[in-house]
Amino acid sequence: VQLQASGGGLVQPGGSLSVSCAASGSVSRINYMGWYRQAPGKQRELVAATRGSSKTYADSVKGRFTISRDSVKNTVYLQMNSLKPEDTAVYYCNARDIRDPALNYWGQGTLVTVSS
Repeated sequence: VQLQASGGGLVQPGGSLSVSCAASGSVSRINYMGWYRQAPGKQRELVAATRGSSKTYADSVKGRFTISRDSVKNTVYLQMNSLKPEDTAVYYCNARDIRDPALNYWGQGTLVTVSS
């Protein structure tokens, strides 16, 4: 499975940004897709994930970020609103088969910078 992320960039505090991640290859076993982020000097953390009809969000982004998935296009989206400077990080797309730890894939990461 290959993951191609796009979007990201520089946005002012309070602004909005969207990132997307397209999966290709052997995607039939992928049942989980999510976004993680890693800020400088910090560990990578879960931002949001979707599995079937279930969606999970980090407390820090609830009410501001929305994850969605287009199963036909094998693409997961993250809409980020009311962005804060502390949202600045490299955002990574993740796709996996939760039944098989060996099937766990990461995208290349896209930088989101929230700054005035």
